[in-house]
Amino acid sequence: MATTASVKQILGDLNKDSFVTLLGKLIGESKYVQNNPPELIPEEDRIVNHVLDTLLPYSTTTGGGPLIINHVTYKPNRGNLIVEYPGTQPGKILSFVGMHMDVVTANPDDWEYDPFSLSIDGDKLRGRGTTDCLGHVALVSELMRRLGETKPQLKSTVVAVFIASEENSSIPGVGVDALVKDGLLDKLKKGPLFWIDTADKQPCIGTGGSIPWKLHVTGKLFHSGLPHKAINPLELSMEALKEIQTRFYRDFPAHPKEQVYEFATPSTMKPTQWFYPGGGINQIPGECTVSGDVRLTPFYSVSDAMKKLQEYVDDLNANIEKLDGRGPVSKYVLPDENLRGRITITFDEASSGVACDLNSRGFHVLCKATKEEVGHVKPYSITGTLPLIRDLQDEGFDVQTSGYGLMATYHAKNEYCLLSDMCQGYRVFASVIAQLED
Repeated sequence: MATTASVKQILGDLNKDSFVTLLGKLIGESKYVQNNPPELIPEEDRIVNHVLDTLLPYSTTTGGGPLIINHVTYKPNRGNLIVEYPGTQPGKILSFVGMHMDVVTANPDDWEYDPFSLSIDGDKLRGRGTTDCLGHVALVSELMRRLGETKPQLKSTVVAVFIASEENSSIPGVGVDALVKDGLLDKLKKGPLFWIDTADKQPCIGTGGSIPWKLHVTGKLFHSGLPHKAINPLELSMEALKEIQTRFYRDFPAHPKEQVYEFATPSTMKPTQWFYPGGGINQIPGECTVSGDVRLTPFYSVSDAMKKLQEYVDDLNANIEKLDGRGPVSKYVLPDENLRGRITITFDEASSGVACDLNSRGFHVLCKATKEEVGHVKPYSITGTLPLIRDLQDEGFDVQTSGYGLMATYHAKNEYCLLSDMCQGYRVFASVIAQLED
């Protein structure tokens, strides 16, 4: 059997020319894999086809090698790809999952260079998807190609799962959710699953839950020169939101485990959008809507937070006259007209956060590999969301996460990654495979 040292030696370093060539082909398809339904529905098979061109010569499909390839499609042109390098010990397995083949949208008018073609500026590889996540698709493709080419005798089976439909969940049953439902990933529960879709070369050990909310506030429309005859929904929304936030931070304070997981922030509840139906500057509107989200660390329950928010609103409605006004004639009740301002809260689809298992062997080998190849290891947590990995964790998978793009360019204009970072990522993968042989 191969030793740790020999596995790393066999897998060697990333073939930069091959990687950049493949990445160039993938970024050239990025225009067609933007995910923003109904206007933009990605065709992930455009990416699949380039990965197949790379891996089929080393597959059992062509007889050219040991890779077992399964192209799984649930919607036309929207495939997933499962690639397996068989090991010799039954049940011993590790997997790289989460390399998604769709991207967020990009407006070429906002970019300094063409987002839909790969351009190179020194160490920078520029284009939509270089960091998130076509760079990782190319990187793991190169890893699997090297395994198929060099055929090291491993005890562990190594599986790569390239997925469709990560950036938008409005069309269900396309990507990893469908693969899990059909049992196609069940055997991955027997070993660590490395989700390769974060950034900055360090293990991401925690993510946040998300609760999108809308606070609709009803007042009474009237001329702004007679404000005593109006219920100003803008003022009511400001005071109500202030009270809701105060109660939220009282009930969901910083959790002791957030320090252990190095969360950048505690749970938060804040507005991000404000809408009103229009009207003249001299008109107090009759209604408005404030929207925002809760970002909840994984040590609190999303359902509990939603229940609390509803309780806050119910209590405010029952006691609306007790809210602070904004000036001598600002009020939220007009007794003579039997009118009361009213607040309603509604929620869009919520998702729970993740706290990775810090006692997992997968976590320990990832940390050791990162320290060896990157030079230091500093696991981190953020309240950004990765709802798919929480679903996997709930299904019994040992999920660890990492990534080798740049957080600063994630979903951003002028996205890029660094070739040197991807080279380090490749060596981290090789080290993880090698360590798990012991």
